[in-house]
Amino acid sequence: MKSQTRLGILTSGGDCPGLNAVIRAVVSHATLTYDWQVFGIPYATEGLLKRQTIPLHMHSFDLRGIDPLLSMGGTILGTINKGNTLACIDEMIASYQALELDALIGIGGDGSIAILHQLALQGNWQFIAIPKTIDNDVALTERAIGFDTAVNTITDALNRLTFTASSHDRVMVVEVMGREAGHLALHSGIAGGADVILIPEIPYSIQALCSHLAELRDRWQRKFAIVIVAEGIHPAQDANYLPDQKPSCGRGQYIADCIVKTSVYPVDTRVSVLGYIQRGGIPSALDRLTAAAFGKTAVDLIAKGQSNQMVAWQKGQVVAVPIAQVRDLSPLAVDPCNDLVQTARALGIYLGE
Repeated sequence: MKSQTRLGILTSGGDCPGLNAVIRAVVSHATLTYDWQVFGIPYATEGLLKRQTIPLHMHSFDLRGIDPLLSMGGTILGTINKGNTLACIDEMIASYQALELDALIGIGGDGSIAILHQLALQGNWQFIAIPKTIDNDVALTERAIGFDTAVNTITDALNRLTFTASSHDRVMVVEVMGREAGHLALHSGIAGGADVILIPEIPYSIQALCSHLAELRDRWQRKFAIVIVAEGIHPAQDANYLPDQKPSCGRGQYIADCIVKTSVYPVDTRVSVLGYIQRGGIPSALDRLTAAAFGKTAVDLIAKGQSNQMVAWQKGQVVAVPIAQVRDLSPLAVDPCNDLVQTARALGIYLGE
């Protein structure tokens, strides 16, 4: 018989700040409180398929007594967000059994969690999920690892771009991530003082957008503006092409071109696509705290024998929610009537309808 519980942990999907802080919390609590063995699985299900593990303990990565995991971005275990995992279900189950794991913690977005959940059900694994995504679109949780840091990163970029925009009387169009949900653009746009926020959930008009920019100029003598655009926005309501046709360029460039063509004033535009810069950097204090709370609770859930649950932040505390419900309700879109949207409108930001 095994003398210790063998716990596996992996990170899956796109990287984001705070993943290493989750790993740190899981390893600390599992080893110090429960005396378990913890094994990191490199590169998510790819490492599982190859039956690869990395033994983890409290001081695995100490640098002369300094613990770098709190402040290190990305993930020390590596991650993947491609491939057809479900095509190898039988091999995955066999690999899990060969590694003699008693339970698995998976840190991922809604897609990764759904796939791991299916594997766990078919393999009869004890599985707990921890949500991470800079898009913050995992259902049933108010926070996901990485979102707060990404918002801070974009806000900092908007702060910097505002000085250049005001110095040159330019309209700065900033494209951020968010293919299906606009949480990132909405939060950072409000925090960064944007004049326009465009997200996938709210239809908009180029003519109305340009009228808003003209009002800033005519009424307030503002000759510059900051426009933040989620990468997944749909074509404008008054676009001069069919609704099922999509712009061939990025959404930020598309909006900039439309502004130039439609504005009653000559407009000098510039486009900044933040891209993968949003995923990097040192995790914020809030992401570190959330990571610690999520990691600790995930280990406790396993100790209690629970499975196929996701840890979530609801009303100021960490709770467990069924992954099946998370899967059915994700990705979580922005509610066009929520308080934050209404706050943005009250601040004079154009969001569309």
